Amino acid sequence: MVQIFNFFGGILGYLLWFLYHIFRNYGVAIIFFTLITRALMFPFNLKSQKSMAAQSRLSGKQAELQKIYANDRQKYSEELSKLYQKEGVNPGGGCLMTLLPFPIMFGIYYSVIFPLTNTLHIAADRIAQATDFVSRLPGMVSNTAGSYVEMQVIQNFAGLKPYLTMFTPEDMEKIEFFQKGFHFLGLDLLATPNASSFLSMMWLIPVLSLLSYWAQSFIMQKMNPVQGGNTGCMKVMQYGMPLLSAYWAYIMPGAVGFYWTVSAIVGIGQSVLQSKMFSPQKLAAQSDGSRYASLLLQDAQAVPLPADMQKQIADKIEAKNEARKNREATQKQATKKNAAKKTGGKNKGSASDYMGAGK
Repeated sequence: MVQIFNFFGGILGYLLWFLYHIFRNYGVAIIFFTLITRALMFPFNLKSQKSMAAQSRLSGKQAELQKIYANDRQKYSEELSKLYQKEGVNPGGGCLMTLLPFPIMFGIYYSVIFPLTNTLHIAADRIAQATDFVSRLPGMVSNTAGSYVEMQVIQNFAGLKPYLTMFTPEDMEKIEFFQKGFHFLGLDLLATPNASSFLSMMWLIPVLSLLSYWAQSFIMQKMNPVQGGNTGCMKVMQYGMPLLSAYWAYIMPGAVGFYWTVSAIVGIGQSVLQSKMFSPQKLAAQSDGSRYASLLLQDAQAVPLPADMQKQIADKIEAKNEARKNREATQKQATKKNAAKKTGGKNKGSASDYMGAGK
């Protein structure tokens, strides 16, 4: 799984390195990096929202099928599948489009925490030698928490430079150029808030991460009340995830927390945009219109049957109608005869009784 995320991180790292070359500042590069990657994922999010809107539109018909086939799950599944096929809805589309951005999101994260591997694309063997050397330095181990060794190499590059002989001159030039741009609005994005002083203002990153993630969860729930609901799971997402993101932003390098904050803020704007321009009501109406237009197009493209075949079908239909009429006429006549027999027998009996009584 890590290899898959590193693969996406390596691809996205080229974009991050390109943006850093343009702006010469890692914070600004992350902002534009987030905007571009969010724009790339927007079609997937929209596709997921369309699929969920379509399924919501069919919820009434689905409930009717559940009542009709409450005791026959197999028949219910068959009829539900026919309903989805008739309406042109893919029930798994929403889930697929929801899961698809996750490898991209983890790829972005891996491009941030592994800058030597995924952003600068230095050879793996030289990176392994460098990170092993840094991990064994006294005083560095406590600040080098596993995955963030590469960021420590960049952060302490000025002091480590004479000892990083495993890197080529081209590698050293890239690292030196890269490490100069990690100060953004007075914040050192390579430092971790939990190891920084209060005056460094690094504590702002976890605070902003907490507020931005909470605002994003709150706004998304307001924009999609049907999907949000008031379930325990949604409450955990609304209150638990912001707290967890703030904790991670506190113990991780500032660049990671800064990316999460920017991503949450951009996500808020994206949610508002989708709600205004692509609301579930509008998507449902568009889906209905598109389905109706598709059916009209199918009718227009239908090839008429030959005249002789049409006549044969018409004759068969007419013959069936005539046979049905004859059966109905025969049944009516039989009903009248039975009624007459019963009525006649009753009248005769009454007259006989009357004559006998007269005698």
